[in-house]
Amino acid sequence: MTYTKTVTLPVSPDDAFALVTRPERLRRWMGVTARIDLRAGGDWRWTVTPGKVAAGTVVEVEPGRRVVLDWGWDQMPGDDGALGTVTITIEPVADGSAVTLVHDGLTAEQEVSHAEGWDHFLGRLELAAAAGDAGPDAWAAAPDPIDEIVAGEAALAVVQQVLRQIGPADATRPTPCADFTVAELADHLLGSLVSFGAMAGVELSRPATDLDRLEDVVSTLAAEVLEAWRRRGLDGVATSQVGEAPAAVLAGIVPIELLLHAWDLAQATGATLTVSDPLVDYVAVLAERVVPGARGRAFADEVMPGADDDALTRLAAYSGRTPLALV
Repeated sequence: MTYTKTVTLPVSPDDAFALVTRPERLRRWMGVTARIDLRAGGDWRWTVTPGKVAAGTVVEVEPGRRVVLDWGWDQMPGDDGALGTVTITIEPVADGSAVTLVHDGLTAEQEVSHAEGWDHFLGRLELAAAAGDAGPDAWAAAPDPIDEIVAGEAALAVVQQVLRQIGPADATRPTPCADFTVAELADHLLGSLVSFGAMAGVELSRPATDLDRLEDVVSTLAAEVLEAWRRRGLDGVATSQVGEAPAAVLAGIVPIELLLHAWDLAQATGATLTVSDPLVDYVAVLAERVVPGARGRAFADEVMPGADDDALTRLAAYSGRTPLALV
């Protein structure tokens, strides 16, 4: 069976090709993480939504016009191995570019489920082409099933939306973390991600803090961290800077850090933050395993939340944070 759909985008063919091949553009409409070695034989891997990872090999590339991907699901329950071929072709039209996606090699059952997914994401592609960003994806908001790694992917989707609203003009703004300006907090977050990678057994390089492209810098590094944790898994004991602990506990620090710093940065800059209560509630349970023992070091004493505070502000209060308007 074959799925085929064409959408018209109000952008040039080169821009349309960038939207479907460049990680920083792909994340604006399809995927929490994305990497692609854009050459025949190169590998690619996208976290399409938290817990659902697509991966495969680039079969063909015609820059600006066509890309063919060997499509499969990696570490996702259900389908195993290759699931056909995805061909994306771009043609110039009067109003911009016609993008045609063909996914062949599917069974009838697979075609139905993949058609639902492609319809959803091609609609978001149209939004991203018109507005630059399709906005938060409801499919990423409250993943089920969820574990520490999936929660990290969902939390990354939340912080990405905040980071896209931050630029160099925000560098010196204060944050709810009293020791950090926005630029310093961004630098701290990158350092934390390197440490989380080490807990999963990989040595990562710490990139320079660049507020002009902060979302891309953080997303690229976080993707490496989350991929490392997926390879390692949650069983057994892992090592942190303060000693050994259950791997699941250490992996659970990733979503805690991402969600809390998304809140910090939104507080500092006025950026819009969109997060689901089910995700916050899950991460709050993870925080109960970590925060009490780290008070006085990574976390301050708990403060009393306001009666009308949302779930994430209540989690921030548990971690010792106060909204900037109340400081």
